[in-house]
Amino acid sequence: MKNNFFNHPVGNINFKPSSNSEVLSQILYGEKFKILRGNKNWFKIKTNFDNYVGYIKKKKFFNYFNPKLKIFKLKSRIYIKKNNKIIKSKDFLYFASGISVLDENKSYIEFEKNKWIKKSDTKKIDHIEKDYSKIIKSFLKSKYLWGGKTSNGIDCSALIQMYFYYNRIFFPRDSKDQLKYCKKKKNKRLNKGDIIFWKGHVGICLDRYKFIHAYGPKKKVLIMPIKTTIELIKRTAKLKVKKVTNINKY
Repeated sequence: MKNNFFNHPVGNINFKPSSNSEVLSQILYGEKFKILRGNKNWFKIKTNFDNYVGYIKKKKFFNYFNPKLKIFKLKSRIYIKKNNKIIKSKDFLYFASGISVLDENKSYIEFEKNKWIKKSDTKKIDHIEKDYSKIIKSFLKSKYLWGGKTSNGIDCSALIQMYFYYNRIFFPRDSKDQLKYCKKKKNKRLNKGDIIFWKGHVGICLDRYKFIHAYGPKKKVLIMPIKTTIELIKRTAKLKVKKVTNINKY
C-alpha cells in the first residue's frame, strides 16, 4: 500500500473494475493515493485527501512527487517546446491540481519533461484562498456531471469540496458523507456561506438571497434564488432541507 501520485490530467474513479461501471468520482493530477489491490487492467485505490475508495485504470504512476505549485485556473493549457518554440498541446491540467517544477523561464514552468504550464495559471502549493465564492462561482455554467470534479463536468458535492481541496483542508467527497460530517447551524436564518443539504443534494448561499449549485435537472452550475430553489426541490423531488451549516466552520 505504498503511496502513488496520479500523473494524468484527470481520471475516473469507478465503482467496479470496468469502464461500464458507475463513475463515483475523479482523481486529479498530483493527487496522492494508495493501491489496495490490482488485476491485469485495474487498481483498487484509496485517495489520501478524502479516503475515497474505487477503481482506476492500471497505468504507470509517480512513486515520488514534490508539488511546489497548484493550478489556480479552471483549465490550464499544457504546452510543449518544439524547435525552441512553446506551442499548444490539446491537453489541460485542471483547477487545484498540484505540480512540481523541473525548469522555468519568464512565462512558463516545466512540470514534466517537455510539458509546460503558464506561470500565471499557478499559485504556491501552500496558497490559501479564503474567498469560497471566488472558487465556487468560477465553475458557473460548467455542465453537471455525476462524479465530475472539473470544469468539463462537476456534481453538486464536488462543487463544495473543490474549495476545500484547493486549500488542502479535509472535506468529504459525497453529499451523504458531507451531511454526516457537518454540524447543524443553530440560527435558522439563511446567510452568506450557508451550505444547504437535501438527501442527495447540496449547494451554498452566496448571500441572503442567492444560491449556487450544480443542479442535475438544469444540467449545469447555476445561481438561483434561495427560496425558489427550496420550493422547487420540494415540489419536483419531494425533498425537504435536511441540514444547514456554514462553510466558515471548517
